[in-house]
Amino acid sequence: MAEVRRVAVVGALGRMGERVRAALEDEATLRLGGALEGSTCPALGERLAEGVCLVDEPKRALEGCQVAIDFSVPAAAMTALRAAAEAGVAFVSGTTGLSEAERAEMDALSQRVPLLHAPNFSVAVDVLAWLTREAAARLGAALYDAEIVELHHRAKRDAPSGTALRLAEAVAEGRGESAAERIVLERAGEIGARPSGAIGVQTLRGGDNPGEHTVLFVGGGERLELTHRAQTRDHFARGAVRAAAWLAGRAPGRYRIEQVLGLD
Repeated sequence: MAEVRRVAVVGALGRMGERVRAALEDEATLRLGGALEGSTCPALGERLAEGVCLVDEPKRALEGCQVAIDFSVPAAAMTALRAAAEAGVAFVSGTTGLSEAERAEMDALSQRVPLLHAPNFSVAVDVLAWLTREAAARLGAALYDAEIVELHHRAKRDAPSGTALRLAEAVAEGRGESAAERIVLERAGEIGARPSGAIGVQTLRGGDNPGEHTVLFVGGGERLELTHRAQTRDHFARGAVRAAAWLAGRAPGRYRIEQVLGLD
C-alpha cells in the first residue's frame, strides 16, 4: 500500500485553496495536513479537517507535512517557501506575478527542497503549450505571426497571466529564439508596422472567468488557432494535487510540470 503523505495548503480558503482541499479527498496517497492563511483572515483557528486547524504561521502549517501546495500571492508564497525550505517540505506553487528577484530566490531555495512552480496546472493547458511549441517550430516566424489573447476574471491581480507568458515562451522555444526579445505586451499610438518575429500578448479582464487562452498563428489568407477555455477551477486543483503526489519524496531541485505529465 502506498504511503499517505500530508499536504499543507497555502491560501487554504482562497478560490484555488478550496478546490485543492476538495481534490485532496480524491487522491488516495495524499491528505490534508496543514492549512495556512494570512493574519487578517477571520476564520483563523477554524477546524478544516481532523487534526487540521487554519493558522497564520507557516511553520505551524507545515509541521508534520511532506509537501505543500501554494496558490496565494507572491509575498505569501515566498514566505511559505522559505519556511518549507527550513522544514525540508517539498513545494508546489501556482502563484503568478512573481518578480525577477522572487524567481531567482525560488531557484536558490530549490537547492534545499524539491520545488515545482508552474503558471497553470491544467493538463490540457500544458498540452496546449506543447502543441504551441510544435506549431511554432513547423510554421516558423517568416510567414506566420504569433499572437496570444488571454481573458480572466476581474479580480486577477497580475497581467498578462503567467500562462499567457508561458505560451509566448513556447512560441519562442519552437522558433529557437529568446522570448524576452520578442514579446510585445502593449500597442498604443503610432507604433508602425508589426516587427518581424514579434509575439504579441493581449490581456482582457472581466466577470468571473476562470481563464481562457488562445494562440493565433496568422498567415497570408489563413490562420491557426489553439484555444483552451476553463469553466471551473477543479482541473487546476487536480493537476496541482497530481504534481504534489509526484514531487513528494524527490531529491531537492527545480522540477517542471512537463516532467509530471511526460511531455518532456
